[in-house]
Amino acid sequence: MAGPSDGRFDYALVGGGLQNALLALLLLAKRPRPHVAVIERDSTIGGNHLWSFHADDVPEQVRALIEPLIVAHWPGYAVAYPSYERRLASPYASVSSARLQRVVERAFAGDSGSRLLTGSGAAKVEEHAVELGDGRVIEADVVVDARGPASFRASGPISYQKFLGLELTLRDDAPAEPVLMDARVEQRDGYRFFYVLPLGKRRVLIEDTYYSDHPELDTNALRREIIAYARRQGMVAEAIEREETGVLPLPLSAPAAPQAIDRGPLVAGYRGGWFHPTTGYSFPAALRLALTVAALPKAAVFGPELRTLAAEHARQVRFATLLNRLLFDAFPPERRWHALERFYTLPEATIRRFYALSTTGFDRARILCGRPPSGLSLRTFLRRRDRTGAPS
Repeated sequence: MAGPSDGRFDYALVGGGLQNALLALLLLAKRPRPHVAVIERDSTIGGNHLWSFHADDVPEQVRALIEPLIVAHWPGYAVAYPSYERRLASPYASVSSARLQRVVERAFAGDSGSRLLTGSGAAKVEEHAVELGDGRVIEADVVVDARGPASFRASGPISYQKFLGLELTLRDDAPAEPVLMDARVEQRDGYRFFYVLPLGKRRVLIEDTYYSDHPELDTNALRREIIAYARRQGMVAEAIEREETGVLPLPLSAPAAPQAIDRGPLVAGYRGGWFHPTTGYSFPAALRLALTVAALPKAAVFGPELRTLAAEHARQVRFATLLNRLLFDAFPPERRWHALERFYTLPEATIRRFYALSTTGFDRARILCGRPPSGLSLRTFLRRRDRTGAPS
């Protein structure tokens, strides 16, 4: 292995978000350890996020590696709609940016042959080299480019999942379990719901979330909405500890052709489409890709295993983007919630596999077939189809 003193590494991971953090941890857990460089333009890795996932998204063989990242976990969660409420017994967990940063920094601190290169972004990313903004060049056998949602480029039209979240310290105890979708609120700007995560005895994250046709977000108004929602639920906020905003692109059509993966750089994470096109969840796809890359010898990364994974991911993406087209183009914006209400009547295993981007053919049939949700309109779909081309 080449050492890092001459700017050469086994792996150069561009972007210090979830995708490359998971990959770095998996690579640094190998014996012998490869030399890994993570390149992040900000002063620290991880950003300002909370990533959540279902327990089944993490294979047994890596749970010990993932467990230190988790800041909270629950035995189940609830959803609530105007005419339907349900508790699901699917274990759920969250990883914070701050915890991710600490765990990754600790892994790098124990390895003199690897580097966290923060404060200097990538000006150019090539198959075996990364040119930094300050002119330095990092060479590597494998380059992975995962620079996040802001760099995602869809092959067709998109809509958005956008939100503002406030992490609050409460006067009294927080709820016992999460509410992933509370749609018992005024429906405006598309499908709207509140997302509630209890993170401690008196600490809770509340997000006001929209499945919208446009990316604009009125943060001042949403702060007031969140405080008012908390009060209606019996939660009195004493302090705002953290604020998080997100505007995630949700593609309405799958790429015409799969991503080329015969040579580097490997475009990964949200930038490369390794996320759930309907939910915006990124943890399951990011971990799946990281596990595949880390398990292979560096000379064999661009081979049949990666192509097989990419083909299955593309199959799942095609189905999810079909659902996006139906959700955004076949329902009036204020009635989109009916589609999600119907979805949450399905068996828990189907719901869980859908979140994980691992649906079976039977799952897909269950999701699409049956009585159409209230509000679905073929006329609306045909009127809006010019955004996505003729329906398939």
